[in-house]
Amino acid sequence: MLPGVTVLAGVLALGTACSPRAGAPGSAMDSEPDYAALRREMVRTQLAPPARDITDPRVLAAMAKVPRHEFVPAHLRAEAYADCPLPIGHGQTISQPYIVAFMTEQLAPKPTDRVLEIGTGSGYQAAVLAELVAAVYTIEIVEPLGRRAMADLARLGYTNVFVRLGDGYQGWPEAAPFDAIIVTCAPDHVPQPLVDQLKDGGRMIIPVGPLGDQQLYLLEKRAGEVRRRAVLPVRFVPMTGRARP
Repeated sequence: MLPGVTVLAGVLALGTACSPRAGAPGSAMDSEPDYAALRREMVRTQLAPPARDITDPRVLAAMAKVPRHEFVPAHLRAEAYADCPLPIGHGQTISQPYIVAFMTEQLAPKPTDRVLEIGTGSGYQAAVLAELVAAVYTIEIVEPLGRRAMADLARLGYTNVFVRLGDGYQGWPEAAPFDAIIVTCAPDHVPQPLVDQLKDGGRMIIPVGPLGDQQLYLLEKRAGEVRRRAVLPVRFVPMTGRARP
């Protein structure tokens, strides 16, 4: 536990696990799906009440707008709005839509915020945040993924997202402090550099723990002290780089 961190009672809110139906690489569909309609259906059946508990109208609007199918491999586009994570290569995944929405809502993003993301992955989470805040600084340690996300975000017009290739454990000191920090890979402890780069009054959402026994924690920094509470049991890929011996 970090010095000055108090563990509060957590809230259990399990998501739905599923196995995506991977289409055959190179297969063609008779017509282009109505992706906007699929996003609206995703919001209605996977995110908003009564199906689930995402209530922030700005977060729901962002989830209905960002084209998740643009961030998954071409042969998995038919599954882009399914209620599950999908593989994106290099042993990494794009998170389940509910988890993206849940983590985003927990940050309580404001239009003036500057947000740090650790683990760019496909770039989808950064794109959702970019709809809600002033700037997103995102770091990816797997170079091919980082370059692909950089290209996709630029192609889709996300000019307020800045991508760096490297180890996210140390954060982005020269751009700090940040109003919010989101971590999409799981270390076995909360990296102190990230705590240091969080503004007073800021919030951090981060999965912590070994694979199979992870909790998503919400940290809030007040007057230099950090309080955290467990908000969801999760399953994220481990943080690599300096976070691992």
